[in-house]
Amino acid sequence: GKPLPARGFFAAMVYFFPTEGENAKMQSFTSALGEAVGLILAGDADLIEIIGLSLRVTLSAVVVSCVIGLPLGACVGAFSFPGRTAAAVVLNALMGLPPVVVGLVVYLALSAAGPLGGLRLLYTPTAMIIAQTILVTPIVAALARQVVEDLDREYREQFASLGVGPVARIAALLWDGRYALMTVALAGFGRAVAEVGAVIIVGGNSNHVTRVMTTTIALETAKGNLELALALGVVLLAIALAVNIAVMGLRASAARSAYA
Repeated sequence: GKPLPARGFFAAMVYFFPTEGENAKMQSFTSALGEAVGLILAGDADLIEIIGLSLRVTLSAVVVSCVIGLPLGACVGAFSFPGRTAAAVVLNALMGLPPVVVGLVVYLALSAAGPLGGLRLLYTPTAMIIAQTILVTPIVAALARQVVEDLDREYREQFASLGVGPVARIAALLWDGRYALMTVALAGFGRAVAEVGAVIIVGGNSNHVTRVMTTTIALETAKGNLELALALGVVLLAIALAVNIAVMGLRASAARSAYA
């Protein structure tokens, strides 16, 4: 074939062989990643503090969401009442609540001029827990409703023949679906731990007070401190992987118990 013109030849060389600037960027990323791993292995105090606060806020929000969402979803899934379909639609719709809108609403409620301003909760971990709870509760309730509704179809005739009351009925359904409901809780945890929009609005991202993993990643990346951002990113990915492994394990346990 025809030889490449000079311009095409040099363009090809640039395409196939990285330039000095690209090499520097690659070395910079590799160096930052190495320092990030070093921070994790060394148990950096700031890193541990941020991870601890993130887990404390997230787990608190998930526990409150399950206390509210599991019974609520179970009632919608197990009982027939006027507006049941509308309630299910609302729960499903609320699963997609925009985090920044939730953060704004909580901010307005907790601000000095808001109805709950006297509690002085704005820019505290409690405000972050409230915002995450509002985001996670509809997810827990909607998924629990589906689990309980499927179980209720299976046991409805038995409950009716035994004259089981509503409270005992809900308790039995929740217990029988405990493995599936654990995966629901883990799904809520995964949603909460990755949240950034709402928590940064109500928490303020204050150092040593309300700085969690996601907000720190955003801040440190903007500042160019990639080591801490990458370290937290690695931890966040590890948590996401652990949650998925736990979900798969619970599903396998549920399958084994069903055939036991």
